[in-house]
Amino acid sequence: MSETTTVDARGLSCPQPVLLTRQAISGLAEGVVEVLVDSGTSRDNVSRCAQTAGWTVTVQDAPGGDYRLVLRK
Repeated sequence: MSETTTVDARGLSCPQPVLLTRQAISGLAEGVVEVLVDSGTSRDNVSRCAQTAGWTVTVQDAPGGDYRLVLRK
C-alpha cells in the first residue's frame, strides 16, 4: 500500500497551492495526495490542475472553513 503525501497549502494565495500540488504529483504514476487549502479559489484551482493531470479529486469540507482535497491516481 502506498503512503499518502500531504500538501498543507493553508494560508497561501494562488498560485502557490497549485504549484505545490504540481510538485507533489509530478512524476507520480499512481498514489494518493492530500491537499489542504483554506479558500474556495484554491480548492477550485488545485482541483482543476489535478484533474487536467489525470488525477481524480474528492473534496471534503474541513473544520474552520478549510478544504481537504484527496487526489488519487
